[in-house]
Amino acid sequence: MRLLLVEDDVMVGEGLRKGLRQDGFTVDWVQDGGAVEGALALESYDLLLLDLGLPKKAGLDVLTALRRKGNAIPVLILTARDAVADRVKGLDSGADDYLVKPFDLEELEARIRALLRRQSGRADPVLSFGNLTLNPATHEVHLQGKPIQLSAREFALLEAFLDRPGVVFSPAQLTEKLYGWDEKVESNTVEVYIHALRKKLGADFIKNIRGVGYMVPRPA
Repeated sequence: MRLLLVEDDVMVGEGLRKGLRQDGFTVDWVQDGGAVEGALALESYDLLLLDLGLPKKAGLDVLTALRRKGNAIPVLILTARDAVADRVKGLDSGADDYLVKPFDLEELEARIRALLRRQSGRADPVLSFGNLTLNPATHEVHLQGKPIQLSAREFALLEAFLDRPGVVFSPAQLTEKLYGWDEKVESNTVEVYIHALRKKLGADFIKNIRGVGYMVPRPA
């Protein structure tokens, strides 16, 4: 899942980006509110992590502008403002959740997963697909009850497919889900990971739609 982090504190931003990436999220980071609109125009994000006290454009102004334009991206506010009035204002301005600094990374990740489930219309925290299950919280995958070992990017790719079965993803869309701005991407990287998943899950698990991309068909 690809996240946009908006945080002007360098130490906090670097720590969050590193920690979230280590746990399998793809994270792009901007340090002022004025950069958000351009980032969202360039890339497709699953969720926005938004500080409030930002240079150039305040976090609440960013949020209000997004909602006025009809942008429904899930927004999780991260801020040191802990007054009830601030939380109420943030939520009433269109935020989906509000987390007060300092916070534990595990709690942040749990809230991110909850918002992504809600966005996908799921209640169950575990993705089930026939005899395959994927747990985003524990990063465990089981096939017919047996654990399957996946790399971080193999896991992220499989999660993207299982979250939207029946949807065809182009190679470019899948690359966007796996790599942030500052990460090197090889020309055939998606094909390599798909080949690896097919070896572990079955040759026919991921379908190649010629000239378009890849998909995991919905269970019959």
